[in-house]
Amino acid sequence: MSIVVNSVTKRFGDFVALDNVNLEVRDGSLTALLGPSGSGKSTLLRVIAGLEQPDTGTVVMNGQDVTRVPVQDRGVGFCFQHYAAFKHMTVRDNVAFGLKIRKRPKAEIEKRVRELLELVHLEGFIDRYPGQLSGGQRQRMALARALAVEPKVLLLDEPFGALDAKVREELRAWLRRLHDEVHVTTIFVTHDQEEAMDVAEQIVVMNEGRIEQAGAPRELYEHPKTEFVMSFVGPVNRLGYEFVRPHDLEIGHVPKQGAIEAMIERIVHLGFEVRVELSPAEGDRLWAQLTRQQAEELELAENQIVYVRPARKKVFDENGPRTEELLPA
Repeated sequence: MSIVVNSVTKRFGDFVALDNVNLEVRDGSLTALLGPSGSGKSTLLRVIAGLEQPDTGTVVMNGQDVTRVPVQDRGVGFCFQHYAAFKHMTVRDNVAFGLKIRKRPKAEIEKRVRELLELVHLEGFIDRYPGQLSGGQRQRMALARALAVEPKVLLLDEPFGALDAKVREELRAWLRRLHDEVHVTTIFVTHDQEEAMDVAEQIVVMNEGRIEQAGAPRELYEHPKTEFVMSFVGPVNRLGYEFVRPHDLEIGHVPKQGAIEAMIERIVHLGFEVRVELSPAEGDRLWAQLTRQQAEELELAENQIVYVRPARKKVFDENGPRTEELLPA
């Protein structure tokens, strides 16, 4: 199901949560709403769901204006950060709940529940209670419950926010595979840029109730349209008015054109990657991202004086963003 949000504004008292928001979501796509706390991403999700009514603007699904259509008639499934599981019900009954409310035949419910639990790899836990599951298993159960009623749109609000880093990583990979199988139009809210870039086909970057930019992960990383997008999507160093990705920061032992002097404060080995934290004579601290081979060839050490320069940088001014690349010195 395609979704189009047209000129939506939503206020809570004097606070403008959404400011003339326009968005298109392709049928069957996986879209992330990414932004800091208070940027409006959860409010936008709730407006799409029908849980909040916009002050102005419309929400269109598959060409039909559903702005005033009740939430129960929009064909949406929900999954939130806190699983909201029925603790006194088994996994089977939790997943079956929406189908029972709709008075589906008992045999159909049992068949659908078993299909979904197999899909989310919980078929061996059908008679357990939520308290007997791990956090990741409870979240998979919540997703199965949301999918049980065969929603046309799946809406996820910080679905992995309450889980530890390792489980989050595993569930991100699982969500991608699940989406490839069910092809339900899915929108999920996150403040985690890595999560958005890892999972989503389209990322919508929000800030102060507005959409800064929407596009594919690579497009936003390599071609940000605003300073906010540059600084929020992927790591970045700031040199005055210039923005430099850590992997575009060169380190050398000899001064070159455009280089500045800095002292190595810390070297962190992260497997194949080496993170070098630097303190320049003037300005904010910097960090460079090197391969292990690059770091070994440079023979870097803490408290060492080196020279750093951006091989590639982004500048934002009245003419818009532009990329500058330095020629070898």
